[in-house]
Amino acid sequence: MSYQDTYRQLSEAIVREHEAVFAKLDMQQLRAFMDAIIKARNIFVYGSGREGISMRSFAMRLAHLGKPTHWLFDDTTPGMHAGDLLILSDGRGDVGIHRYFVKRAKESGATIAMVTGLPEGALAKAYADVVLFVHATVYLDEAAMGPDAPRQQDVVPTVQPMGNQYEQHLYLLMDIVAILLREDMGLSYADMETRHRNIE
Repeated sequence: MSYQDTYRQLSEAIVREHEAVFAKLDMQQLRAFMDAIIKARNIFVYGSGREGISMRSFAMRLAHLGKPTHWLFDDTTPGMHAGDLLILSDGRGDVGIHRYFVKRAKESGATIAMVTGLPEGALAKAYADVVLFVHATVYLDEAAMGPDAPRQQDVVPTVQPMGNQYEQHLYLLMDIVAILLREDMGLSYADMETRHRNIE
């Protein structure tokens, strides 16, 4: 098979995968996620690795919507308090590096919104006030999770390696969420553009 044929097969398969993941999203979970964002005084965003790349783009859009938004570990990030919101992407629901700071965020009184492919994960179950279950395949480190850890259920299978599908879908989904929030907040695209960085 030529690389052209492989390209066509992969691109068509990946589009079908994302269509199936979009179709499975729970609209009540989506509404609760959006409401938490609208209500929040300050928003803190984080995700590790490739998930973080997708979440950084969402943090930018939240800022363009006029929400005071901070990437969690930037040097200028302020303290977190009641009335604030932490949005965390944790694909497998219990990434070890997230455990300490999510516990601290909860102690601050902030609301925790977790985007995940494994809502049964220990971190999601213990600390998340709002869960947005993305029905996409995530990267699961079997050795780190242990034999008794929950495994993904009701997710779309993928032809892609590791966590590609979840990470890609996260980017697309958060862009759609930003558009929905713009409508809810009565803003125009021109309003968003006025908040775009003008020194570049």
